[in-house]
Amino acid sequence: MKFNTRLLHGRAVKRYADGSTLPQIAQANAFQYDSAEELDRVFHHRAPGYAYSRVANPTVAAFEQRINEMDGGSGAVACSSGMAAITLTLLNFLRSGDELIVSGGLYGGSIALFESLAKFGIAVKYVRCMTQEEIGALISGRTRAIFGEVLSNPSLEIMNIREVADLAHRNGLPFIVDATTVTPYLVNPIVWGADIVVHSTTKYITGSGDAIGGAIIDGGRFDWDFDKFRGLEAYRNFGKAAYAVKLRTETLENMGSCMAPMTAFLNVIGLETLGLRMERICGNAKALAEALNEIPELHVNYPLLTGNPCGELALKQLNGQGGGVLTFRAGSRENAYRIINGLKYAVRATSIGDTRTLVIHPESTLYIRSTREQREIAGVFDDTVRVSVGIEDAGDLIDDFIGAIRG
Repeated sequence: MKFNTRLLHGRAVKRYADGSTLPQIAQANAFQYDSAEELDRVFHHRAPGYAYSRVANPTVAAFEQRINEMDGGSGAVACSSGMAAITLTLLNFLRSGDELIVSGGLYGGSIALFESLAKFGIAVKYVRCMTQEEIGALISGRTRAIFGEVLSNPSLEIMNIREVADLAHRNGLPFIVDATTVTPYLVNPIVWGADIVVHSTTKYITGSGDAIGGAIIDGGRFDWDFDKFRGLEAYRNFGKAAYAVKLRTETLENMGSCMAPMTAFLNVIGLETLGLRMERICGNAKALAEALNEIPELHVNYPLLTGNPCGELALKQLNGQGGGVLTFRAGSRENAYRIINGLKYAVRATSIGDTRTLVIHPESTLYIRSTREQREIAGVFDDTVRVSVGIEDAGDLIDDFIGAIRG
């Protein structure tokens, strides 16, 4: 099956209760059983079932199964937000004294999270570009993982997943990628060598700006060295499944960052139209970027623009698409504000991946806790405008932005 057909008719799409075409919303905290012995088995994970929705829930499980199939993983865990997904992913196996190598051009919230992790003894080393040369120079005996965004937001640099994965595996390290901006529609990072994929489902997967959520997908192929990764030592009997088992039965359960059933339901609905929306969004983004690139006073960044250094990798790795986000530099903060304030259709709001086009000045909002160097690595300057393109008619968007630019 191709992408859109698989969204609706894949192996993870069940015949739901009472013949429903969508999973029912199990808005319940607890689930009853006929005997204490049966509940005992469920609690000890010796029998399938649900005991408490902080641990597992039928509606959440339905979404987990469907996002896992689309990403090609061995198992998925849904959680309360994209930031929760990154946090749980790392705390599932890292310990104080470990080191993490990450891209410097990350989303500002992720950078803030890594700074918080450093306070708990997990050292973070940043690279300007996710290349084998830069990453390799920072690997030490304490390095325990490599983390990066497939398509960074908002610098829009595309990471060569295969090359970084090969380097990570030669050094016995898991490679973790944030695929929020690309979604399974553009690329399956696990196919290209990534070990663990995280999403902020708040963005393109939900698609309508109506729910906060996150997802973690384990590829199930990394060969964990339990003497090296001491955080998983108690799960060594599970072999390559150790990471997923601990994530489900300990880390998620103890941290309490579960996804709400209603959120899971909205994620399922959003997921079913992901392919259609991403096709339209990517087409609109390319058309808008090309139109804005004709304006001499702007410096436009979009992977598929002629001369963009990421263009070849976008064609090869991202299914020939450039994603749904573009940025441009307006020449000054005042010009950036003037353009943003002059837009009629684009909504002045944070987030990305909405059906509506969203526009923001990231330097004064998303990156207020970042240093100047961190902002520059992320492609954020005082005149940068970030645009998350929606599904409106491309011609209307182009007219809107050109009108605001021309004043």
